[in-house]
Amino acid sequence: MRVATTFSVTVLAAAGIGHGVVTSLDTEIDRVDAFKDMKNRPAAGNGMNVLLVGTDGRDKITKAEKEKYRLGGAPCHCTDTIMIVHISEDRERASVVSLPRDSYAEMPPHTDQNSGDRHKAHPVKMNAAYAEGGPNLTVRTVENMTKVKIDHYMEVDFTSFMKTVDVIGGVEVCTTRPLKDSYTGLDLSVGTHRLNGGQALQYVRTRHVDGSSDLGRMQRQQRFLAALISKVTSGGVLLNPLKFRDVSRTLLGSVRADKGFGTNEILALGRAMRGFSPRSSEFTTVPLRSRGVNVPGIGSTLRWDPKKSGKLFKALREDRPLAAHNPRRHAAVVDVSPQQIRVQVDNATGRPGLGKQVDSALRSTGFRTTRAPGNAAGKPLARTVVAYDPRWDRSARSLAAALPGAQLRAVKGQGATLKVLAGQDFKKVRPVRAEDAYQGEFGAITGDQAVCR
Repeated sequence: MRVATTFSVTVLAAAGIGHGVVTSLDTEIDRVDAFKDMKNRPAAGNGMNVLLVGTDGRDKITKAEKEKYRLGGAPCHCTDTIMIVHISEDRERASVVSLPRDSYAEMPPHTDQNSGDRHKAHPVKMNAAYAEGGPNLTVRTVENMTKVKIDHYMEVDFTSFMKTVDVIGGVEVCTTRPLKDSYTGLDLSVGTHRLNGGQALQYVRTRHVDGSSDLGRMQRQQRFLAALISKVTSGGVLLNPLKFRDVSRTLLGSVRADKGFGTNEILALGRAMRGFSPRSSEFTTVPLRSRGVNVPGIGSTLRWDPKKSGKLFKALREDRPLAAHNPRRHAAVVDVSPQQIRVQVDNATGRPGLGKQVDSALRSTGFRTTRAPGNAAGKPLARTVVAYDPRWDRSARSLAAALPGAQLRAVKGQGATLKVLAGQDFKKVRPVRAEDAYQGEFGAITGDQAVCR
């Protein structure tokens, strides 16, 4: 009885601390009327949709931090990041969909918040909505494009982002290639790194480390969110009232949110997400057409694939998962996604059926095999060989990682298709995945696939 009583008192005390902290923060959150005078909105679906916007606000960052993390210059008061975060009706899944800031968008009629001029509906890049009409026009534009009803709006700036990362003790990220960007100052070697707030900001802002620009940056933002969820859930933040208080105070004390996102909503989400893990989350980017479109007066824009994006947003409205949530085999992280590597398999042993076995195993792991395995000429090979054109050396190393013990052999002029000569040492294909792997209909991955292993 004494043990039960003590436990009950402890639980009540913890709940009291949580409610008291959040209630006090409720009055400190900078509120915005993101849904003012909105009409003809999409029908509500199941679950909760939060529009998460990242801006370049840096008013409270010190001079030393601005110099160290390359944050100089005047802020443009624009959106660096636009995401729809869907919390499932049962509060057991979070789906994060990134919307490229350079997406071609149809802006609804509105009054420009800067000039006061009345504008008719016109095409823009998506991030222009915030510059012309703030949170309200941003929500209207996103709803107009996606037909997904937004329930809440939250805006995070540089300051709140850095402080939140620091208060939880940093976040761990990993990379299979060096990441160096002279614009943000990011400089990460291959491997795993624990980033503080400033370094984390460099990581999610970087867009000049490869040719993928904003698309690569969105993938890094998604991986970072997965790592953040992993750190918060595994570190007991949601179960520890004191840690929950510190993180909540840091994050909510410097964000802007809609007037309806108050104490009850925050507490309900906190309680519901105590059972969250990285596997509970899933991440994707709205499917795009293969090429951008140059629009006169606007510049180069990214067009959404109408069929695939329509299916994606329908899945959100119907509260359906975007990625397979079945337990997955451990997969080694490689530099190039298997889905981007074309492979010809040849049997170099004379053992009947080996070529077909290797081809099938590689294909099931994601490699684009020819489905037409052949037989290699010459003496049987004791060791499996990956033959490749030197121009595709990164793809060759990624393929070799799936074939433990395989030997790499450079063949000039071979072309883009890699060749596997299956030797007598072949036993199995090891699952591999890339940081930017696109899997499933929407390219969605679960959080446990995005974090370091």
